[in-house]
Amino acid sequence: MSKNNWKVGLRAKLEHLVDDCVVAGARQQDVFDTIIKEIGNLRAALERDPDPAEDDVAVIEEPADRGGHATS
Repeated sequence: MSKNNWKVGLRAKLEHLVDDCVVAGARQQDVFDTIIKEIGNLRAALERDPDPAEDDVAVIEEPADRGGHATS
């Protein structure tokens, strides 16, 4: 995407989202209000944790092999 193409793509996605919600029975103004509210929530969450994807990485530690053998 070029420097400004992302804005055109974003607008198209927002229009599609609003249309889908209205077709599903929501009032257009309610959809706009909810989008604005959720953008505020997203902005606040990203200010607290700018890269939440890194939080999803779980490191599974394997038990250390101490070289011991089972004895009977």
